[in-house]
Amino acid sequence: QVQLVESGGGLVQAGDSLRLSCAASGRTFSNYAMGWFRQAPGKEREFVAAITWSGRSTYYADSVKGRFTISRDNAKNTVYLQMNSLKPEDPANYYCAAPDLPFGLRTSAFTTGAYRYWGQGTQVTVSS
Repeated sequence: QVQLVESGGGLVQAGDSLRLSCAASGRTFSNYAMGWFRQAPGKEREFVAAITWSGRSTYYADSVKGRFTISRDNAKNTVYLQMNSLKPEDPANYYCAAPDLPFGLRTSAFTTGAYRYWGQGTQVTVSS
């Protein structure tokens, strides 16, 4: 059973930084791409960042490019999302996601359909 557990959310001021973590269990973590999505109240879940199984390639939404960094530590079965220069438009529940297909994705990494497993989310709040 694949489990994803996010942590690291909280309340910060605009311009501050946060690092989210997602601990994975239940299978060989290093064989799978990972993604981060976010969902604000009343809005659809949107792509934030993704990283390939090897960690060699990363992908970002335009809205976070240059501010957020996704990384992974396969020894710790953990994927991270370093969020810098947080803005008032960044608050949301942040979810990590994992696909069912090893060494790739069934569809675009930018879509929720590429991922089968989801964590419970961690809340990020930004005060201006």
